[in-house]
Amino acid sequence: MADVPSDAPQHCPGTSSEQAGKTSACQGCPNQSLCASGAAKAPDPAIEEIKVKLATVKHKIVVLSGKGGVGKSTFSANLAHALASDASTEVALLDVDICGPSVPKIMGVEGEQVHQSGSGWSPVYVEDNLAVMSIGFLLGSPDDAVIWRGPKKNGMIKQFLRDVDWGELDYLIVDTPPGTSDEHLSVVQYLSAARIDGAVIITTPQEVSLQDVRKEIRFCQKVNLPVIGVVENMSGFECPKCKNTSQIFPPTTGGAERMCEELGLPLLGKVPLDPRIGKNCDEGKSFLSEVPDSAAALAYQDAHFASRTVNTRINVLFITDQNSVHVYFIILWSLQDLLKNNVA
Repeated sequence: MADVPSDAPQHCPGTSSEQAGKTSACQGCPNQSLCASGAAKAPDPAIEEIKVKLATVKHKIVVLSGKGGVGKSTFSANLAHALASDASTEVALLDVDICGPSVPKIMGVEGEQVHQSGSGWSPVYVEDNLAVMSIGFLLGSPDDAVIWRGPKKNGMIKQFLRDVDWGELDYLIVDTPPGTSDEHLSVVQYLSAARIDGAVIITTPQEVSLQDVRKEIRFCQKVNLPVIGVVENMSGFECPKCKNTSQIFPPTTGGAERMCEELGLPLLGKVPLDPRIGKNCDEGKSFLSEVPDSAAALAYQDAHFASRTVNTRINVLFITDQNSVHVYFIILWSLQDLLKNNVA
């Protein structure tokens, strides 16, 4: 993959490209002479270090969204909890939303400190088999602002991947900021040699969100990041009393379902609005354990999560409440097949 610097012009061919420093897009770029000389093509030694460090991590899944506020971090946290509900599965959640780290709050570990050992930084453990790492653990206060330019953000992501003592993991889930920024480029670059499984993209039903998701999908195509599928969040609200379903965010252009049909991508499912999810996030509690009788929690708990690789497949199972027209979802990823076919 061509490495595109954070301050590059719009059509930068990338520092590792044969056209680096030679195209019309390179005119006026402060790095043009460096790229043209070939010096910028030298691989970052951290990539190989990260590859070695993550050799004991079987599957790496990136969670993306085109727009903020669509529930990406909430989905990442619930996915981590669902995976970790199997005591034999080792899971870690990495929060690389440098400027807006919400994972510590959602996971109930806000205010925890990162400890350093001889083997690197020790992540914070929510459960015996569920670890979390976030820049939020390095801030003096949750209200402290992180005002960093791209290179410093990239350096922190590199440090998370290279210096954290993850140990042996079945799944590393990477929660990213919205959009297609430096953080996304860094994650893909540093994980490329370590065999990243792919991305799950979160959206809401309305076109204003889908428009940004299409850009996110295009980004994945450009950097050769496989798209596992799309999840439509906040997809309808079922009244707990009358059981009627209302579309709070109407899918005016057909929602994620039509978009996935047009782009040939799997629609992994639709997650309904449930106020209890937000309440549990504010309290740092697992929605799956606090409201185990809810349709969404049952769907997560019954699922076997994994990701699509060359030798595996995605199964999508829809559960329908017989008293409601709303369709709840399960992303049924073949965990057994993934572990059997995985090549570390």
